[in-house]
Amino acid sequence: MVMAAGLGTRMRPLTNDRPKPLVMVAGKTLIDHSLDKLHEAGVSDIVVNIHYLPEMVTAHLAEKAMDFKITISDESEQLLETGGGLIKALPFLGEDPFFCINSDNIWTENGGIALQKLVGAWDAEHMDALLLVVPVAGAHNHQGAGDFYLSEDGRLERRGERENAPFIYTGIQMISHRLLRDPPKGAFSTNILWTRAIDEGRLYGFVHSGEWFDIGSPGAIAPTEARLAELERTVHA
Repeated sequence: MVMAAGLGTRMRPLTNDRPKPLVMVAGKTLIDHSLDKLHEAGVSDIVVNIHYLPEMVTAHLAEKAMDFKITISDESEQLLETGGGLIKALPFLGEDPFFCINSDNIWTENGGIALQKLVGAWDAEHMDALLLVVPVAGAHNHQGAGDFYLSEDGRLERRGERENAPFIYTGIQMISHRLLRDPPKGAFSTNILWTRAIDEGRLYGFVHSGEWFDIGSPGAIAPTEARLAELERTVHA
């Protein structure tokens, strides 16, 4: 599932006339960065939720029909946040664990495909969700403290009242349907489900070995493009 329903408030004025997933970074839209990674990982069925300027997103996705079977989860009438969006999309998501990816970040690979690494690390017996996390030092454009501590066995613990934590959630996770049981009604954050999983010892993290870029504001675009161009030159040197 690709989360593409947000209002993109922090990206204004770029999102005054387009949804955030269609903002251009390094020659392609934000959502295409995520779709390309899914395609590289062998994913062919995707669900995309929409809300803000939905016709623009659906028109763009129609151009991807050669690579994916795309199902739209329409939140035009009510924005349901991350958790509510997942619940609304459940009828389209099958019964197996699935990826959930925010459409506003970019990542590079190092030593293999990150999504395939998540699959390799997945443990259905013990995990409700497996979050791809990145060390604070490896997070471009990110401001603020980290999100999680990671135990030796891979379980995640929130920063809580502590000033800092060493890992940041990348917006990329693998989810079991067990995480989504007995959800709140209407709009709610996935954080509510994570809290229960943490309490049950079933929220895990996997450390990303590549670079990760938080595209949270217009000011993040230029440094991201510069770094990606630098990495591209290194590859072809």
